[in-house]
Amino acid sequence: MTAFDPQRRAILARLAALGAMTGVAAATMARAAAPTTADAPVRIAIVGAGAAGLATAARLRRRLPKATITLIDARREHYYQPGFTLVGAGIKPISYVISSTREYVPAGVEWVEQAAAEIDPEARVVTTATGQKVVYDYLIVACGLELHYEAIEGMEPAWIGRDGVGSVYNGPQAAAATWLAMSAFAAKGGVGLFGRPHTDMKCAGAPLKYTFITDDRLRRAGQRGKAELHYLAPQKTLFSVPIVAEKVRMLFHERGIRTHMEHQLVAIDLGRRIATYRTPSGTTELGYDFIHVVPPMRAPAVVRNSPLPWAEGPFAREQWLEVDRETLRHKRYPNVFGIGDIAGIPKGKTAASVKWQVPVAVDHLVADLTGKPSSERYNGYTSCPLITRLGRAMLIEFDYQDNLYQSFPGFIAPLEELWVSWVMKTMALKPTYISMLRGRA
Repeated sequence: MTAFDPQRRAILARLAALGAMTGVAAATMARAAAPTTADAPVRIAIVGAGAAGLATAARLRRRLPKATITLIDARREHYYQPGFTLVGAGIKPISYVISSTREYVPAGVEWVEQAAAEIDPEARVVTTATGQKVVYDYLIVACGLELHYEAIEGMEPAWIGRDGVGSVYNGPQAAAATWLAMSAFAAKGGVGLFGRPHTDMKCAGAPLKYTFITDDRLRRAGQRGKAELHYLAPQKTLFSVPIVAEKVRMLFHERGIRTHMEHQLVAIDLGRRIATYRTPSGTTELGYDFIHVVPPMRAPAVVRNSPLPWAEGPFAREQWLEVDRETLRHKRYPNVFGIGDIAGIPKGKTAASVKWQVPVAVDHLVADLTGKPSSERYNGYTSCPLITRLGRAMLIEFDYQDNLYQSFPGFIAPLEELWVSWVMKTMALKPTYISMLRGRA
């Protein structure tokens, strides 16, 4: 289709209409929520001023106008993390993903510009890095996760962008540096290695989409025939949702991307450009001209060093916050909630998940104060706009049971490579994200 194709115009018009409908629905929700506010003076601390923390603060401010709400986070820059892959692909400039935390802090919410160093759920106190104490009645833990590059022997984040090393996860500058390294690789070919960590991770589709994007960049440069692309996963599958895993496997096969299951990246020799993987039969080494490193991920130290993580089960190893997967309320401390990447639940480490989680946690907190039980439940909704080539993407949405969702039935099919899904990822999602930060989506 050309830029003036009537069908393309119709699609864009429908996207614009959907955006307008979202705004109307948000305004209606705001009016409907007003009567349920509680008058009790309650102290609420929110650890983390990323997407989850800011969105929660905005909703709580509206629902509880008399509450004392305190955000605790030292980060002054706000990063639109869903855009890191776009920067790393050369699609968006670095400025696309950087704004300031201050512009999203709601009026009437106190922002303590310090890192949280200690959480004492028994005393109901958060202590900052400088020793300031914030006493709370309710605590929202929304501190995200920690990238654990040091778990890969020899890996140095300072090398990102140098000597064929990329990693879009380590911030905007790293994403931009990754684009330089990847584009240099695409211009000449060679061996490219991609994969994911053995831990839970944010946006599990990102390593897949970056593999697809690199493949497409090579083709556009006329160098695909001079390149080998390998995707190595520690798991036995390419994606947690079986039908999506099979679709990705088929696309990888069609495009000549070799897959290796049960391969965990454990070491990297940056000077010699050799990656070492642990497999069921031992270790194996692979040389590379370009490697996209996705580090293991775990809970930040402020949670790991507190009584709040899971002590056993699948979420204990990386010490994710122990919460009920439907209410996001802590299982042992009922006045504590966990939202976003830190939550120890089977799905949900995406910005789209935060959009669904925040209203649930807020409603249950308000229910405690009003005495009206909440029926809100988080069903594990997770969304992944999976880019499969420049100009095409699949909008993958699913829940705890791996059921595929369709937010736009009859308009966007989840397993089809569509231009409209590409537009959603590259144009429509950021305004929705900002609306979420302001408590309106």
